[in-house]
Amino acid sequence: MRLKDKVAIVTGSGRGLGKGIAMKLAEEGAKVVIADMAAADDTVAEIVAKGGTASAFAVNVSKQEEVQALIKYAIDTYGTLDIMVNNAGINRDGMLHKMPVENWQMVIDVDLTGVFYGTQEALKHMRAQGSGRIINISSGSWLGNIGQANYAAAKAGVVGLTKTAARESARKGITCNVICPGFIETDMTLKLKEVNDGAAWDSMMQRIPMGYAGKPSDVGNMVAFLASDEAAYITSEVINVGGGMIV
Repeated sequence: MRLKDKVAIVTGSGRGLGKGIAMKLAEEGAKVVIADMAAADDTVAEIVAKGGTASAFAVNVSKQEEVQALIKYAIDTYGTLDIMVNNAGINRDGMLHKMPVENWQMVIDVDLTGVFYGTQEALKHMRAQGSGRIINISSGSWLGNIGQANYAAAKAGVVGLTKTAARESARKGITCNVICPGFIETDMTLKLKEVNDGAAWDSMMQRIPMGYAGKPSDVGNMVAFLASDEAAYITSEVINVGGGMIV
């Protein structure tokens, strides 16, 4: 219970990676706001069934006023905000020379500007209280990936944004770090097992030195550590959770 009575927001936590992060934070004692585009009552119900505390809030992170409302909801409901996990993201893959401008802009709006809004609004409260943890989810793709110019640019921007926030906020007792997940088992990635009789999945496993896909809980474990008092002297770091796939 390293996070007992702490208050956390996890964006994009209705399912997949974000859900795994939220479940872990709740397991460690945090009161968690499950923030997602769609209703996330199922995730809330799972947390409550296990003895945790959680509530859902519908938000489009690309809309500043909705993110502001999210932060206000967390503070009004639980009294404070200690942990902000900006996880929400989308992808619209395509080769750069053929990428529609709207696909570029959509990914930038959600995956980068959404992180900016979440970080900025959380910092306003955390700076006033003199403490806080901001954990932004990037990707190994920030180093560049074929067919993901928009996604890679956004995720690289998350790294620069977070490192800047860390420098600006360190003397206020706030840490800001980035996690870059590798290939994680989610409903979306598991669909690869259906491609070419599993050949696409097998090919991906060969790219991972540890030989298997990670689970959302693997990322959740790192988030929980960075959110804890044990990580009080860790800030501005980019941490890979990818079984050695990210180099």
